[in-house]
Order: sequence, then structure tokens, then C-alpha cells
Amino acid sequence: MSLLVIRNGTVYDPTNGVDGQVRDIWIEGGKVVAAPVDPHAKADRTLDASGLVIMPGGVDMHCHIAGPKVNAARKMLPEERRRARMLHRTEIARSGTTGSCPSTFATGYLYAGLGYTTAFDAAIPPLVARHAHEEFEDTPLLDKGFFVLAGNNQFVMQQLKNGQPELVKAYLGWLLNATKGYAIKAVNPGGVEVWKSRGLGNVSGLDDTVDHFDVTPRQIVRGLAAAVDELRLPHALHLHCNNLGMPGNWSTTLETMRALEGHRGHLTHIQYHSYAGDPDDQATFGSRVPELADYVNSHSNLTVDVGQVMFGQTCSMTGDGPLGHYLHRVLGGAWFSCDLEQECGCGIAPIKYRRKSLVHALQWAIGLEWYLLIDDPWRVAMSTDHPNGASFLAYPQIIALLMDRTRRAEVLATLPEAVRTRCVLPDLTREYTLNEIAIITRAAPAKMLGLTHKGHLGPGADADVTIYTPNSDIEQMFELPRCVLKSGEIIIDQGEVRSSANGATQHVSPEFDDAAIPIIREWFEAHYTVQFRNYPMQDEELLGKMVSVPMTSP
Repeated sequence: MSLLVIRNGTVYDPTNGVDGQVRDIWIEGGKVVAAPVDPHAKADRTLDASGLVIMPGGVDMHCHIAGPKVNAARKMLPEERRRARMLHRTEIARSGTTGSCPSTFATGYLYAGLGYTTAFDAAIPPLVARHAHEEFEDTPLLDKGFFVLAGNNQFVMQQLKNGQPELVKAYLGWLLNATKGYAIKAVNPGGVEVWKSRGLGNVSGLDDTVDHFDVTPRQIVRGLAAAVDELRLPHALHLHCNNLGMPGNWSTTLETMRALEGHRGHLTHIQYHSYAGDPDDQATFGSRVPELADYVNSHSNLTVDVGQVMFGQTCSMTGDGPLGHYLHRVLGGAWFSCDLEQECGCGIAPIKYRRKSLVHALQWAIGLEWYLLIDDPWRVAMSTDHPNGASFLAYPQIIALLMDRTRRAEVLATLPEAVRTRCVLPDLTREYTLNEIAIITRAAPAKMLGLTHKGHLGPGADADVTIYTPNSDIEQMFELPRCVLKSGEIIIDQGEVRSSANGATQHVSPEFDDAAIPIIREWFEAHYTVQFRNYPMQDEELLGKMVSVPMTSP
């Protein structure tokens, strides 16, 4: 195996305590290795990074890049796809379309072009895991994984109703093995099932009863979180709280945080769950981030990603069916809803965030408040909930806003005046450092996901490396890396794609009590249109490289 050294770069590797130090990075066999003991040792290849900034490859822990929902969204904005930049075929790269929901090829190339080498789809129904794996195989350059939806799974709710937590645990273990998924995701726990059973229903709080199952969202949250911890999954329960986007939903979010006491919990796209106000009176809409951030700061079992809103055209895409319909009623225009048997539902609606809209401007501000009010950057990860709040291509703009309070003030000055009285963003002077940016875009999401081989540049790490050219324009610096390496090979060089290689799919294989399988099989035969034996992924169906991530320590 050839030995590569990246010499004299200014390295930001927070996991290993390296904050802007000039160092060499040694790489062999696709992994970072310790420097040779012999100071005169020579590498087979050398990259000179003198004067350049080196970080690990970026890790996006929450986005929507695969599965039927993404395909449906791609069809809903044909005019955007006609206008958006086309990625043209080269000798190495395939062609692709861009816009709010890029094609599979474009998704891989554009993420890598930003210096990101790993991305996780946050909401895959188990029934369509095959579709997600097929799209992953079609998405180049990235390592990938997905979270399996379980917050409205009828088998789960039935066993919670029956007081069978061991069956819940066994079922989730079996489900992750069957789908080759990575983590358990709960979306509007119980609320989607109510929507499906009533037609236009939802739950309003954690203690509402879910029709037909006599369980509450609180029981679902605690039951799933307990099972996830007992299975020792590397990532906590990934939780999309009830009442997303509703004025006044901050109290539901706080109660959900309290319900997670004693268990790990990751609250996703937290910006959408932090609103003051009365649902019937838009004039009361505002931010309650300070109270929620205080709770997260004082409870180490919780982590968050933000779901930052940026201005422009995008598409709301969610496993929260009632939310999709609510947005359709508010926005008008196109709307798509889908019900998957026994498991979940989804809603898709194009949306354009406008600077002149007080609500949209407050959503922008509330997201930034989360980044700036969480004391420990290891507890917050960057996300736009792509494409819900904005495309992942907005990350360089967000980084610039976090590092420059003057830039934030300039944007605030262009927004409706009422924004400045309904949130605390105008009073926040904190500016992120490059080391903190490396944490929230790389080290922290990798740690939250339990990916010990990602997000750092210590020996044993995947040799995923991004090299930036320093620039006083921070947005431009992060928009166009000088060079990106994946597994020690150059995949992007000055914005040009240099490789069409595919990454690996990260998954988990937790142990579970296989005595539960006959019970699961009986449920399938009674309720599903799919035969039990056809439900799990078969080895021959998994065409790409698979990496099984170990469970956490007891």
C-alpha cells in the first residue's frame, strides 16, 4: 500500500485537540496512520498544504437524499429543475440536475464539492429500504446511511399497549438488521397514526391518546428511547417532536426533553420546534430558544441539530403527514401525501422562504439563536434539514453568519423590524472560531452518530480530508475547497470531480432475541400485504460496500 503525506497544513482536528496547528497528515490504505518513527521516512506521494487549512471530511447527520419521498419531490418542481444549473457529463462524472432536490449523481458531486464525505438520510420507511439502498448505490463519492422510521409503527405501538418492552426492543433490533439501517427515527410520535386513522387529525401534546392503540406520544418516546439504549445503538433516538412548525410548540418540545430524562435523545431540526405564540394569532409568533437552550445546556443526555432556514425556493419534505397538509393549507399550491401500511406517512409541499415574511425571517433568526446559545458546540450539529430549511449548499453561508456578527446584523437590517423585538438574535455577539466550525460540521455529528472512524484525523480514522484556501470571505472559503480526499484519494481538485468512486453504506447489526421472530412473522401475515420472507434485505441485493458499525459499550 502506498504511503501519502499531506505536509505543513494548518490542521483543525477538534477530536484530537488540534486547533490550528501546522502538522503533517500521514495516510495509508485509506486510513490516517501515525507518522513514521523515522524522521527521514519518505512517502510515496506528497501533497504540499503549506498555508492551507485542513479539516476532516464533513459529516451531515440529517438530510433527505434518498427514497420515494425525494423522487416525489423532484417531480413537484419541474420549473425549478429547468432553470437550475446542470452538471454536465465528463470523462469521469455523470450528468445531473440540481435545484432543491438534486439528482442522485449531482447530490454526491455537490456534497463532495463542499468538502462533505458522509451524509445520512434521516427518514426512511422500513418498507422502502430497498429503494433507499438503490439510490445510495447511485449517489457517488459519499459514505451514507439512513434512519428507520418507527414512531408510528403499529407493531411498536401494539407492544407498548400490551406492556411488552422486550418485544419492542427485539422488533427494533430485527428491523435494523432487516433493512440495513443505522438508527431509529421517530416523527411526530403517534400523530401520523392519528392523521391516518381520522383523515385530518393529529395529536396536540405528549399525553393525547393515539386512536386504536391506547398509547400516548410520551409512551412512544420513552419506549423507543429505552429500547435504543438497551440495544446499545451508536446513535441516540433521533426525534422529530410533535407539533413541528406550530406557534407555541416550544412547550411541547420542553416536555419532550423532560420525557427523555434517563435516556439519550437527539432532537432534530430543533429550529422548527422552538416557537412562541398562539396558533390562531400570528402576531404572537416569536422565539423561545433561550429557555430550550438552557435546558439542553444543563442536560448532557441531549443533543440537537438545527434545521436552519435560509431564504429562497426549496421543498418541504417530511415523514410528518399532517404537517405536510398544514403547509398546503397555509401556502396553497402543490401537495403530496403518502400512507405506508403499518409504518408511517409523509407530506411534501414546495415552499419559498421570503425575507419580507415576518414568520420566515423569525425562523431564520431562531435557527441562528440555537447555534449561538448552545454553550458546548459538541452538542449541536449543522443542518438545514435539506431540503426543508434550505439546500445543503447553504452551509457556507451559514458558516459565514456564525463567524461574523457584523454579517448577521447586516442581514437583520433587511428583515421586517418586528423580528428584532421577537427574538434575542440582535443581542448575541458570539462569533464561532474555525475550530468550532470544525466541531459542528465534522467532529460533533460524527460523535453523535457514534462513528469513531469519522470526523477526525487521528490514527485509524477514514482518510477523508478537506483542504481549504484561507480567505477573508468565509463563505467563499467554504464554498470551494482547494482539494477533497476520500479514503486517501483525491475526489475533488479545485472544484473539478476527479473520481466517480462510490462510498460505503454505514449500518448496524444489533443483537436481539430471535425468539421474537415468530411473533413478528404472525403480525406480518395478519396485517401486511408483503410476505414476511420478502421484507428483509437479502445479501445479494446489497450491491455496494457495507460497513457494520459496532454497538456502544454497555
